[in-house]
Amino acid sequence: MTEDAFKLTSPDGATTLDLPVRKGTLEPNVIDIGRLYRDAGVFTYDPGFVATGSCASDITFIDGEKGVLMYRGYPVEQLAAQSNFIEVAYLLLYGDLPSKIELEEFDTSITRHTMLNEGMLSFFKGFRYDAHPMAMLSAVVGSMSAYYHDTMDINNPDVRNVFAHRILAKLPTIAAAALKLNMGQPFVYPRNDLNYCENLLHMFFAVPAEPYEISPIAAEALDLLFILHADHEQNCSTSTVRMAGSSGANPYSAIAAGISALWGPAHGGANEAVLRMLKEIGDKKNIAKYVEKAKDKSDPFRLMGFGHRVYKNFDPRATIIREMCHKVLKQLGRTDSPLFELALELEQVALKDDYFIEKNLYPNVDFYSGIIYRALGIPTSLFTVMFAIGRTVGWVAHWQEMITDPSGRISRPRQLYTGPAQRDYVEVSKRG
Repeated sequence: MTEDAFKLTSPDGATTLDLPVRKGTLEPNVIDIGRLYRDAGVFTYDPGFVATGSCASDITFIDGEKGVLMYRGYPVEQLAAQSNFIEVAYLLLYGDLPSKIELEEFDTSITRHTMLNEGMLSFFKGFRYDAHPMAMLSAVVGSMSAYYHDTMDINNPDVRNVFAHRILAKLPTIAAAALKLNMGQPFVYPRNDLNYCENLLHMFFAVPAEPYEISPIAAEALDLLFILHADHEQNCSTSTVRMAGSSGANPYSAIAAGISALWGPAHGGANEAVLRMLKEIGDKKNIAKYVEKAKDKSDPFRLMGFGHRVYKNFDPRATIIREMCHKVLKQLGRTDSPLFELALELEQVALKDDYFIEKNLYPNVDFYSGIIYRALGIPTSLFTVMFAIGRTVGWVAHWQEMITDPSGRISRPRQLYTGPAQRDYVEVSKRG
């Protein structure tokens, strides 16, 4: 990173600081304020860290104004069209696309790590039958440190590598166990003859009573969704993984923290909210009424799955997944379902309405992913779990990068204190 200087003068004009401007591969550049408190006695104030770079990273680049998303320099459009999730996972973890031999070895390693320790399966018997899958996912991932002691040495690169393969492989198995508990069905073990997404569908929907035929379009759709969800720079859950990991906590704890952050309705829970919104609207004839409610600032109703905090013009992932969404609905014969008809009609209204166009409230990746998951028969409560399965590889890549950063320190944000100034203690008998 090359450096220029940004001159900052204090309000009283008494102090002038030269703050380094650090330049990455692509803009925006950042102002290094690491010496600001030491030299000027002040902190910066940036609620939500919307203008703060918390780290330097080689993994993912986003340009929200232009609708650009790249993994390790590769446009997500190219990866979605030509690659697959396992290859993208390798790219995120190791920095480059694999050779044929490297890909085969990586794929084999992931496949052979999918089984859970039998003791972990007993955990699920302790949950209520209707426990939310995200609650189970967070708890079971956190418990993995009690089973896999051989991946606790975070300073050993070989150990970190085993952890990366293990968590990526086992998360679908954990998700499937959570689903089977909710459904009251027996747990289905993974199969080594199936690929990543086929195996997930098998564990989700197979039952001992009859053979289960895996839908190729379902596996294809899941693979694409996992690619599009694999990483998204320093979002809430990824930043949480980095912050938890910065203390030196075991990696399973860091990933469990990320899962908990993802569960929030403003983050990974948005695709669940899309389905709840569609059910509330209920019928195509109600769309106009609910669109007007969404435009009314005094009305609490909000259209979920539209617009994005980072992308100001369009979400490149939504552009890719929209085509797959329509393909899935057509091939699975779901286009005549009232819910899906409603979703497609709402999509068209949003794409044509001047209000939505002016405010860039386009359908985003959450809108389409929720519709696809519903079409595949995946329960709404499992939508955020699906997001977590795809995002885990991004979390691990960022955790590895953070752990190996020689300039890394424990995360410790500061604050603007707005409480009382110093007060003296008064005996309870003397207080009014």
